Amino acid sequence: MDGLLLEDRRRAGDADDLIECVRELRRELTELRDEVGVLRRENLELRQQVGYWKGMHAHALERIAVLEQQNEHLRGENRRLQQQLFGAKSEKQSASNRSNHIEGFDDNKGADTNSSDTHSSKNKQRGPKRRDFSHLPAREEIVELPVGERSCPTCHKPFAVMTDTEDSEQVEIEVKPHRRVIRRRRYRKTCTCAGCQTMTAAPPPKLIPKSVLGASVWVEILLAKYFNHQPIERLLASWKLLDLDLADSTVNAGLERLQPLFTPIYTALQERNRLSSYQQADETRWLVFVETEGKQGHRWWLWVFNGDDTVVYVLDPFRSHDVPQGHFTAGVSVVLMVDRLASYKAMAPVKAGLIVLAFCWAHVRRDFIAVAKSFPELKPWAIDWLKRIREAYRCNRERLRRQADPSRLATATLQLRDAMDAMKATSVEQLADPELRQPCRKVLCSLQEHWTGLTRFVDDVRIPMDNNASERSLRGAALGRKNYYGSQAIWSGQLAVMLFSIFATLSKWNINPRRWLRWYLDACAAAGGQIPDDTSPYLPWNMNEEQRQTMTQPTPSRDFPENPNSS
Repeated sequence: MDGLLLEDRRRAGDADDLIECVRELRRELTELRDEVGVLRRENLELRQQVGYWKGMHAHALERIAVLEQQNEHLRGENRRLQQQLFGAKSEKQSASNRSNHIEGFDDNKGADTNSSDTHSSKNKQRGPKRRDFSHLPAREEIVELPVGERSCPTCHKPFAVMTDTEDSEQVEIEVKPHRRVIRRRRYRKTCTCAGCQTMTAAPPPKLIPKSVLGASVWVEILLAKYFNHQPIERLLASWKLLDLDLADSTVNAGLERLQPLFTPIYTALQERNRLSSYQQADETRWLVFVETEGKQGHRWWLWVFNGDDTVVYVLDPFRSHDVPQGHFTAGVSVVLMVDRLASYKAMAPVKAGLIVLAFCWAHVRRDFIAVAKSFPELKPWAIDWLKRIREAYRCNRERLRRQADPSRLATATLQLRDAMDAMKATSVEQLADPELRQPCRKVLCSLQEHWTGLTRFVDDVRIPMDNNASERSLRGAALGRKNYYGSQAIWSGQLAVMLFSIFATLSKWNINPRRWLRWYLDACAAAGGQIPDDTSPYLPWNMNEEQRQTMTQPTPSRDFPENPNSS
């Protein structure tokens, strides 16, 4: 009985312990649940932080990639600017030293020739032919033996003079100023009739009244500065060596007096130039050292418009679209070859469709050259595009050569179209590549933007592939800008553009500018130092064949065409 009671007590104690153990387990379970909840919250927070930092890391990587591209682009721009500042400025250097030369790409080698053929053709090239100077006047000079050598050294018997001579020639040039002394004859009446008893011959006409400088002096001054682009100071220094000492102020005052005489000729050139259905245009800076209201600094702009048979220069303080827009006649349709300057695109006639812009492939080519020089790792890509452009030039030259043969012309035109279509397809394909480098993308986007204007030459054989002709027209002005810095007054700038236009137009007509200038200035002198009543005979397109033939002769002479205004 006692044993059973003890067993019940043990069982009761075990139950209490079990209950207590369960309670303890529940407390621990609650604590574990709380701890798990805290850990889950911490895990969620950490997961959120991991996502945030992963995003930040990805953003940082993208930022690093952008900065690396910007860094590479800035390095390329730095190389380009260094090339512009310190590189070769002239294309008259050796081929390896030209500013547009790329190592590994020979642009002189056509797509249909190899280097060995090119090298052999250069070796076979002959020098220039000997010039013929028989048209120059001859001054005979007899060269005698010294008196002591005219006899036999042994017997001292004198030599007999032979009838024949041993002849040779040398070309000499003589520049010698002189005073033109004019003696006007006076005549006395021998009759008893009423009236003045003495008569005096009329004085010869003067270009500038009361000036001692004749027309020939002003011809040399105008040619030296505006045709040869030589500073007046240097010209006067060379004349001083010939014992002709002229003051700068005298020359400057004379040039200011001459400037209005060329106004009607310049106006006629402008009117004629506006009639050209195809033109080229370009611009360059020109310094005018005057203070102008609304403008800071002295940088003006010299514009050139190259027409069919005339060249016109325009000087303006600004580079805006108002200058080319003001040059063209309203309502006249023109095809204008230009670079990609925004001023041309902003013209109202362009937006109206009256002026059709054709863009220059030489400028596009320079874009790829700049990429190759600024980013050496992109040189193979740039060279591939330069080869495509070279092939387009070759096809266009072939087409121009085949114009006389319609069947071959059609084949050449088809080849040109295929080359241009392939070039466009390649640009579209490369632009679709997301990994295309930014410098390459920028060049190709510009190519796509101007594609319509770049391909106008395909349908119109009048249009060349580049505006190199207008750029060549500005080379002389750029040389003058370097030699005498520009113009010291507005009238001086206007005289410069007038004579630039006249001389460039005369060159188109193959007219000797010295002959024409002396002819026209003599006519102005005959008119009392004023503009002749009729200036139309002095325009190249109004000359008859005989006049034009005389004016095209290179030999200086006073045999000018008949002066329509001479008295």
